[in-house]
Amino acid sequence: MTAPLTPPPPPHEQPSHSSGDGWQAVSDPAGEGPAPHGATAAYPADGPGMRTELREAAVITVAVAVAGALLGVLWSWLAPRVPLVGDVVDNAWVVYLKDSEGEQAIGVDGTFTLLAAGFGLISALAVFLLRRRGGVPLVAALAVGGLLGSLLAWRVGVWLGPSGDVLAHAKAVGKGVTFSAPLKLGAKGALLAWSVATLVVHLGLTALFGPRDPDPYATPYGPAAPPSA
Repeated sequence: MTAPLTPPPPPHEQPSHSSGDGWQAVSDPAGEGPAPHGATAAYPADGPGMRTELREAAVITVAVAVAGALLGVLWSWLAPRVPLVGDVVDNAWVVYLKDSEGEQAIGVDGTFTLLAAGFGLISALAVFLLRRRGGVPLVAALAVGGLLGSLLAWRVGVWLGPSGDVLAHAKAVGKGVTFSAPLKLGAKGALLAWSVATLVVHLGLTALFGPRDPDPYATPYGPAAPPSA
């Protein structure tokens, strides 16, 4: 007499078996598969999304551009003054350089360039600390914001500097009296110093300390065990 055969359990009641690789299958209620390697709860593996990145880029552009007002104040304060002298020739006022071989005009451009480069370094470091992941919109925001900030600094510095009406200023101080020329940015390439500095510093920080791309050959469960003999 033989014992009755016990029917196998239904498929949904069958016990799970671990594979030969030493790990068990992970359930996926949503049916979307395991999370990509490197993904977090806040941002997926491919970043926060284009809309969020564009919103952050717009905020960064405005913040960096507004900082140009401070650059303009510092430029008008620290830039060397170009001395001028007024005189009367044939009953007409003329203005000329007091020191024709002076390098004050070069110092004006150099001061703006150094200050702009320093602002670029600071803005790149601040943005990297706040947003380490980077991204094309963020880099573009730094470049555009630096250029807008430089333009604003240029105009603010000229406005805060000596009077732009040279003849009126010469008449006001009197004949033969030295006065300062208005601030003038002779080398317009200095307007790019902020953008260039912030791009170089930010890209360097991202390359050295930014998050690394996930290994496309790594499994989400770790390295596979060697095959059994």
